[in-house]
Amino acid sequence: MIDPQIVSFTLAAAVLTITPGQDTMLVVRNVLRGGRGDGVVTTFGICSGLFMHATLSALGVSILLMQSARAFQAVKIAGACYLVWLGVRSLTGAVRGGPDPAQLESGRPAAGTTSHRRCFLEGLLSNVLNPKTAVFYLAFLPQFIRPTDSALQKSFLLAGIHYVEGIVWLLVVSVAVDRMRRLFLTSTVRRWLDGVCGALFVGFGARLALER
Repeated sequence: MIDPQIVSFTLAAAVLTITPGQDTMLVVRNVLRGGRGDGVVTTFGICSGLFMHATLSALGVSILLMQSARAFQAVKIAGACYLVWLGVRSLTGAVRGGPDPAQLESGRPAAGTTSHRRCFLEGLLSNVLNPKTAVFYLAFLPQFIRPTDSALQKSFLLAGIHYVEGIVWLLVVSVAVDRMRRLFLTSTVRRWLDGVCGALFVGFGARLALER
């Protein structure tokens, strides 16, 4: 028998997943920089962060974010600073210029190309340092956990559903952007895209820091 609570959560998480935001922008930027592989690794980093939020929520640690204004503010500022840092890196890349377009098209790694480890960490930190995700898991997840359920097991189950949705959606984004990548290989266009991505990340960070 299908659990209506799980169906409701699946639909709500799907809406959250496909809503454009900093995670989608990070995947797009990394695909344009390093190809589909970088986008895939970034995707797994982003979605892995969901299990950390689920664990903290199940253990009650995230309650601190709801009950303590200082704790929430600290997490928010950390997330904002990280987004601004990503934006500054993109803007710096726009000013300096990217790798040789012929090298990118041939698939050969260029000097200074972002490593898969860095892509994974960027994705993970983007998700973990997002206080909105933490609050979503704290305020929303418990509504789908019955008193007779194991909080940790049910949280992992729901996070697993969200994880699969996130993987599928961001992989679709990665493939789609990668197929259009040749349109963005010219140095001028790439520098403009880096500049736009950088400005958006800085904007995301500023908005997050100023939100009450």
